[in-house]
Amino acid sequence: MPTGIQLRDSADLVPPRGHYAHTATHAGVVYVSGQLPVTPEGVAITDAPFAVQARQTLDNLDNCLVAAGTSRDRLLAVTVYVSNMADWPEFDALYAEWIGAHRPSRAVAGVSRLHYGAAVEVQAVAAAGT
Repeated sequence: MPTGIQLRDSADLVPPRGHYAHTATHAGVVYVSGQLPVTPEGVAITDAPFAVQARQTLDNLDNCLVAAGTSRDRLLAVTVYVSNMADWPEFDALYAEWIGAHRPSRAVAGVSRLHYGAAVEVQAVAAAGT
């Protein structure tokens, strides 16, 4: 691995099931792998209502940020994937409540399908903690 790259997994989440780390940090920037509505025990809650899936996904993002030594108030960019664009207004409201006054850059992409049949996935980039 190149010098200066730190790969971390959150002890509060199930270990990644693929060949990736929850986070990768380099040069003061934390890259968070896409997070799905999967409980810390590894249960995909894809049959749950959209709001429950969205909150679990944001909780997972929080856990990844903590593992990397940073927090949501240091987010720089957030990418949200939703399998039904009709859910976007609900996600936007939940996200605004979750993140508060902080407003990092953000993109949303409507996709035809997500892993496990999830309704939402969130990927992010944050400034490393100080």
